[in-house]
Amino acid sequence: MKFNNVKTIFFDYDGTLHNSMEIYAPAFRKSYSNLVSMGLAKDKDWNDEEILKWIGYSPDEMWEKFMPDLDEEIKVLSSNIISEEMNRLIKTGAPKLYDRSIETLDYLKNKGYNLIFISNCKREYMENHRDLFNLDLYFNDMICSEDYNYLAKKDILRKHIHKYPKEMVIVGDRDKDIEAGKFNSIMTIGCAYGYGKREEIDKSDKVIEDISELMNIF
Repeated sequence: MKFNNVKTIFFDYDGTLHNSMEIYAPAFRKSYSNLVSMGLAKDKDWNDEEILKWIGYSPDEMWEKFMPDLDEEIKVLSSNIISEEMNRLIKTGAPKLYDRSIETLDYLKNKGYNLIFISNCKREYMENHRDLFNLDLYFNDMICSEDYNYLAKKDILRKHIHKYPKEMVIVGDRDKDIEAGKFNSIMTIGCAYGYGKREEIDKSDKVIEDISELMNIF
């Protein structure tokens, strides 16, 4: 089987291990309401389906695609509102990992795999999740895009792959995760339960419907 020799597994976080909508949706709505109050957006009731497509983007990418005509200062303000609200919710214990995420990480760690967290997120967000879920128990290293000025994930991964034992695989739910793997010539596992559309992960080496399937693969 193609995954038999894998020693290092890179994990996307939001939509792969973390059910981000629990905290992202209310944070998004709060930020958008602020734009409405400033007269910069029309009042709108956003449903979860409309919001979830932005999960997995860096803040810069999200605002550039969502409302590209906003002034840069307003984009930064709006992004900060989302970040601050999510971090507030993290501190209340609101985030939820997908069922069996921790069990799966524990299984892989105990089998000797090198597990690496790699996410398009801010450092404070990563650190708050690290503390909430004791992620240091499972991950050998944790990488966030803010530390690289929100470079594309494929380029951030390129900076790190030399550090860890081969063979490698990246697990994620968005096209950016699959692109990162293909760009760096490592194997890919797409998560069909996450926030990307199915066509985003169709070119991955393996598609899973539940995070716990990794315990059958490795």
